[in-house]
Amino acid sequence: MAFEGLTDRLQKAMEKLRRKPKVTEADLRETMREIRLALLEADVNFKVVKDFVKTVREKAAGAEVLKGLNPAQQIVKIVNDELTKLMGEEAVPLNKAPHIPTVIMMVGLQGAGKTTTAGKLALRLKNENHARPMFIAADVYRPAAITQLQQVADQIDVPVFEKGTDVDPVEIVREGMEVAQKNHNDYVIIDTAGRLQIDEQLMDELANIKELVNPNEILLVIDSMTGQNAVNTAQGFDDKLDITGVILTKLDGDTRGGAAMSIRAVTGKPIKFVGEGEKMEDLDVFHPDRMASRILGMGDMMTLIEKAQKNFDEEQAQETMDKMRENTFDYNDFLAQMDQVTKMGPLENIIKMMPGMANTPALKNLNLDPKQFAHIRAIVLSMTPEERENPDIMNPSRRRRLAAGAGRPIVEVNRMIKQFNQTRKMMKQVTNGNFNGMQNMFGGQMPGGKMGQMAMNRMARKMKKDKQKRIKKLRKLRKKK
Repeated sequence: MAFEGLTDRLQKAMEKLRRKPKVTEADLRETMREIRLALLEADVNFKVVKDFVKTVREKAAGAEVLKGLNPAQQIVKIVNDELTKLMGEEAVPLNKAPHIPTVIMMVGLQGAGKTTTAGKLALRLKNENHARPMFIAADVYRPAAITQLQQVADQIDVPVFEKGTDVDPVEIVREGMEVAQKNHNDYVIIDTAGRLQIDEQLMDELANIKELVNPNEILLVIDSMTGQNAVNTAQGFDDKLDITGVILTKLDGDTRGGAAMSIRAVTGKPIKFVGEGEKMEDLDVFHPDRMASRILGMGDMMTLIEKAQKNFDEEQAQETMDKMRENTFDYNDFLAQMDQVTKMGPLENIIKMMPGMANTPALKNLNLDPKQFAHIRAIVLSMTPEERENPDIMNPSRRRRLAAGAGRPIVEVNRMIKQFNQTRKMMKQVTNGNFNGMQNMFGGQMPGGKMGQMAMNRMARKMKKDKQKRIKKLRKLRKKK
């Protein structure tokens, strides 16, 4: 996952400050040194690091901070604010044309993921804007580029305009625009050619397409794993095309994440989306404040809540919460919840969005094999209806029968049942606003220290408010029925 190394180092630097009753200028210098080294190791541009550290030091060195009641927390807040500012302060939406179609031109180097990202963007526009997008296949050089775009388009049911590989890309775009206007498509997404490096031929072709269609968006797709080269690439494309925004791909991979923190500062152009997975749904709006919170190990509850809202049925979620509270949560509910959770993405990524969890030792190297979910499903589906509805009747003979039916070792069946019982007990406490169960999991102390505890308390208050809203909504629905 991106930023893991940076998060680890920054958290250690901040933790040293939190343990001190009073922060001296020497402590501040040591912390600034740690921050500088952490950012450089994360592939953040040297000049960006230099300016960032200077700004944080100047703001943190004030007498009102060092002599304040809690200087460590104030310094953490300054670092958080400056990280947010460095990456753009707020999310930037897509530009939209006053009259359809809105034209989006996808540019970037070969292998950055333009075609797949174009598909993800089109699906997002379909789902959230109820739009009717169309692709124009303008990459006539890369082998099978048009075939790949058609395969992506088939997955999400979006039309593709293409003229093969023997026609000039500018002519393809011109004819494609005529078709889009005739068919009243809301968005036109142009999949342009890339190269292994920036060259004049590529830029001239892209400039000609830009001049022809005057796109509302020129989105540069960048592989976040390219590190410092990502900044150079962004600068090169911006100089020639005046890009309007950036999409970072493969942010879920083993990347140090420095590109995300450098591109905005170097080019002045916003990062609009990030790709964090291989599925067509794995394209998220880039929120600088949420990313800063993740980097500092404080979680990203807003994104987690949004993912949950997209994938969870509200009435079913309320019923599940009630069952957890009453300790009547059974294996049927467990199976339904597991299906919905897996739709949200890799479980290790979801857990790390919770406050304080990013660098918890128990979860640090968590890497769950998707096959484990299939094995758990097989065990649950091997149960009788009575066993699923009454988890407490699982005696040794029933467990042996489950192991044989699911084709899994008895040890695995016992482990799954034990984890289910522990989860059921913990979730009952959490839904009642009691986090002692989670504290016991982590040696009596909430992950993330006081900040983790505060974040969890905020989450508990929000859960309580959300519950009250859901109850009111359900009552209204029942009255209407």
